[in-house]
Amino acid sequence: MRRSFAALALASVLAAPASAVNALPPLFDDLQERTFRYFWETANPANGLVPDRHPTPSFSSVAAVGFGLTAYPIGVERGYITRAQARERTLATLRFFRDAPQGDAKSGMTGHKGFFYHFLDMKTGQRHGNVELSTIDTALFLAGALFAQSYFDREEPDEVAIRRLAAEIYARVDWQWAAANKPAVSLGWRPENGFIQYDWKGYNEAMLLYVLALGSPNPAHALGPDAWKAWTSTYERSWAAPPYGAEPRPHLTFPSLFVHQYSHVWIDFRGIRDDYLRKVNEQYKGFDYFENSRRATYAQRDYAIANPLKCKGYGADVWGLTASDGPVDQTFAWQGQRIPFRSYAARGMGGLQHYDDCTLAPTAVAGALPFAPEITIPAVVAMKERYGDFIYGRYGFLDAFNPSFEFKARLQHGKVVPGKGWVAGDYLGIDQGPILAMTENHRNDFVWRVMRTNPAIRTGLVRAGFTGGWLDK
Repeated sequence: MRRSFAALALASVLAAPASAVNALPPLFDDLQERTFRYFWETANPANGLVPDRHPTPSFSSVAAVGFGLTAYPIGVERGYITRAQARERTLATLRFFRDAPQGDAKSGMTGHKGFFYHFLDMKTGQRHGNVELSTIDTALFLAGALFAQSYFDREEPDEVAIRRLAAEIYARVDWQWAAANKPAVSLGWRPENGFIQYDWKGYNEAMLLYVLALGSPNPAHALGPDAWKAWTSTYERSWAAPPYGAEPRPHLTFPSLFVHQYSHVWIDFRGIRDDYLRKVNEQYKGFDYFENSRRATYAQRDYAIANPLKCKGYGADVWGLTASDGPVDQTFAWQGQRIPFRSYAARGMGGLQHYDDCTLAPTAVAGALPFAPEITIPAVVAMKERYGDFIYGRYGFLDAFNPSFEFKARLQHGKVVPGKGWVAGDYLGIDQGPILAMTENHRNDFVWRVMRTNPAIRTGLVRAGFTGGWLDK
């Protein structure tokens, strides 16, 4: 059987020397393997569902499944598992999602119109509670499925099946249906009351979503270039230069760092620009979405150095705010201020919804590794050296910690360690994914190199108006 053009392209890409080979301290070898083991050991091997969190008993997160599908080939390349093992797990995952029930019933369904519910029962794969059909979490799952489609390029029967299943799952996603207020895509839908009233606008993690919506091979489901133009037309409210650090770094802001990372896990934005960025580049030479994330990463480091809340531990080598667990939903007096501490919250600085309660998340730093290794590597190492005895365990870094929180309270997550502060009790799948994948991207561009061969990614970017860099090669 003749190999497809995409398969031949991938073979040549993987055979060629990596475009970047960056050495890392030994800690990252250990961190990557531990983080990989989260996906390999906690997933349900029968259906591929990955828990949202562990060890707390949990439902599955559809986004975490997408990160898991990305993790398995990394595990092969790093030597943690065999290609056959990765193939088996990937095939089980995609078969389940292809065959799982879809429909508009309130219960018993895994998804509708090709999209999937945000959280699913770990055993049955059916909707958990009354959660929404999530467009962004579906996109994160699809990115993992398309990565598997491109990586498993051999004419071995199971790899052929993986490519076919990924194609079927992707093609049936009805982006036109999800664009309730065309051309913008809604955040989600519930059978009880229809579409969520908010659409994906402004600068946030939905870059990936729109690229996939434009790249769909199904003409009846794909969105057109007007969707990307509408998306970027709402950017201006996000443009700012956070007032920290000696050097102002204007960029498209968003408080939580995960927003500046998720799309970049799978898409290599270095050197490619859409119409919006071509105009920006006239003023800020060399500016692209990768540079935007680099500036956002520096802004967080600069904020930690300024430390306006006088949080314990904050500084040049300990920083990182993103969505994470926290100790409690309660206000306490701290350093002469009344600070509202929260349990799970989208923490961050700058942008539209700035919120900080001294809670740090290691994934915020490790997930930003490729953007600014000169500041992220020392920060990861420092967090492990200073706090590793209580924030680093079987699967690497726990979700979050707060050296400032030693108040007596009935905690909603984690525990307080005397003299150390609060630490989360769980690892989160959506934390683990960026740590693993972005470390590998920094090492050798692995996920980016594979995804550059995927027709859906190229098509989506071209339809969005991107040119330059690897797209022109």
